Amino acid sequence: MTEAHKETLGFQTEVKQILDLMIHSLYSNKEIFLRELISNSSDAADKLRFEALSDDALYEGDADLKIWLQFDKDARTITVRDNGIGMSREEVIDNIGTIAKSGTQEFFKSLTGDNAKDTQLIGQFGVGFYSSFIVADKVTLLTRRAGLEASHGVRWESAIEGEYSVETIERKQHGTEVILHLRPEEDEFLSDYRLHSIIKKYSDHITLPIVMPKVTTSEEKDETIIEEEVVNTAKALWTRSKTEITEDEYNEFYKHVAHDGQAPLARIHNKVEGSNEYTTLLFIPGKAPFDLWDRNNRRGVKLYVRRVFIMDDNEKLLPPYLRFIRGIIDSNDLPLNISREILQHNKQIDAIRSGAVKKVLGALENIAKKEPAQYATFWKEFGSVLKEGVVDDYSNKERIAKLLRFSTTYDDNPTPAISLSDYVERMKEGQEKIYFITAESFKAAQNSPHLEIFRKKGIEVLLLFDQIDEWLGTHLHEFDGKSLQSVTKGELNFGDLESEDEKKEAEKASDSLKSMLDRIKNALGEQVKEVRMTHRLTTSPACLVADEHAMDASLERLLKSAGQDIAGNQPIMEINPQHPLVEALSGETDEKRFKDWVFLLFDQALLSEGGQLNDPATFVKRMNEMFISMGNLSSPRIITLN
Repeated sequence: MTEAHKETLGFQTEVKQILDLMIHSLYSNKEIFLRELISNSSDAADKLRFEALSDDALYEGDADLKIWLQFDKDARTITVRDNGIGMSREEVIDNIGTIAKSGTQEFFKSLTGDNAKDTQLIGQFGVGFYSSFIVADKVTLLTRRAGLEASHGVRWESAIEGEYSVETIERKQHGTEVILHLRPEEDEFLSDYRLHSIIKKYSDHITLPIVMPKVTTSEEKDETIIEEEVVNTAKALWTRSKTEITEDEYNEFYKHVAHDGQAPLARIHNKVEGSNEYTTLLFIPGKAPFDLWDRNNRRGVKLYVRRVFIMDDNEKLLPPYLRFIRGIIDSNDLPLNISREILQHNKQIDAIRSGAVKKVLGALENIAKKEPAQYATFWKEFGSVLKEGVVDDYSNKERIAKLLRFSTTYDDNPTPAISLSDYVERMKEGQEKIYFITAESFKAAQNSPHLEIFRKKGIEVLLLFDQIDEWLGTHLHEFDGKSLQSVTKGELNFGDLESEDEKKEAEKASDSLKSMLDRIKNALGEQVKEVRMTHRLTTSPACLVADEHAMDASLERLLKSAGQDIAGNQPIMEINPQHPLVEALSGETDEKRFKDWVFLLFDQALLSEGGQLNDPATFVKRMNEMFISMGNLSSPRIITLN
């Protein structure tokens, strides 16, 4: 081809940083490069099989899919080749010239400078192809996408100096060939035995044959014979009996399907027989991926039909709140030509999904019961996502609720570790409700004035401070027969936890303060729906609560911050009659001062629950005037700051 078809491009900044990390041996185990390249080839074959279901011509007469591996001692190269789907020029630039898409910035923010920790992070990030540069100082990639003309082949090459070249070439064979030009110190990999052992260790489960040339000498004909030798077992791991599979084999299979450098936290290997036969081999990762919060990025579970790859990332296999699960589901009964559209209305898929969800929840229940420390690790990584299941999966709401963990006023620990069952066991005699508060942070929840009476009475309150908790509070209405009640909504009724004397005293105080409550309501006008006396406060003068059927103030703020145009609810202002400020207010005859005090109490109550002032300047002005009058400063000194 002509030079006009060749261009030199620069790596993205993120790619340079990744390459620099790996070149300096961030991977403690260099042989990992071969696992990554073989996994890529396996994925390419799977994609070709899937696309060929609707277009058999993509095989181009070569449906015997394999991975070839060979080395050349003289040239000091290792070559990995496949006859999978291949790539077009655009795909090469998109997939090789740039690095994994979402999560890149979060990845770099997570780097610590500690080689051991950063090694785990970079493995978790899953850099795949770039691991070639651990052992190579130059990499050449030759590829052609199945179905394109032979003149549409592509040559990609880089010597990791900040740039790479892309050139259009003639290539008859579809698929991809990666040639590693090894560094001088990496000659250990130019060995049959070494490469065989790496394949056996990391890639024996690959369902595609991995072949290497086997050289023999014929004494009769006095000639050298080169044959192909299949190095791996090439048998789907999930089809084997669980007793035959070692822990290392399970871990390596997980690393293959999840593109994760670390071992999983737990696994679920299950075979279902009967009218709908299928096998699941699912894994719970040990660390959350960087794009965990992208509900649309589904990279988890691959669907096979009779060991033939069909598709991955299908939302019908597992619900969004289990998007962190990795693995495979292999059905014996689905048709090979099943499409994503057919999956949307397929009873067998619905049954498989239901069964898989129950198995995952069962595994989590088992971990929570038998290995609480391991479950704490899981909750730290994936707990916030699992909470989505309370909203998304009504049929399993109770099971999911039992798996939830919270911070509470029981120990004021910012690390959520208390279950709803723990809470119910500790409920005071006569307590009818499970109380909770939502806030923007742990500290805001922990120090909320709404908790004052609960702490005084020794009633435990759940402290909810994840964003998802705003939705959790509106969808989880009861647990174990106990209703959940926000401490910031509605009137507070402790039922049997409050004595008759306390109730009579509260009624008496409310009657005596009625005229002042009316004055406060008139001063605030439309700012509030109602002003009433409270017995939920012990040290604060006032607080704001939402009406029983209104939206929580914290949820309202969250929706507004997300850009949603919603009509704000009028809060109810509750006054603590025993607070000195309120006592002083009741005797205030100057209407302007009375109104200023009322607005200060209102603004303080708003700030204490994490709200924002509509008019901060006026708030400051009122505060200054009050300080001056309280200090009897007849001639305040004005200081000008330059």
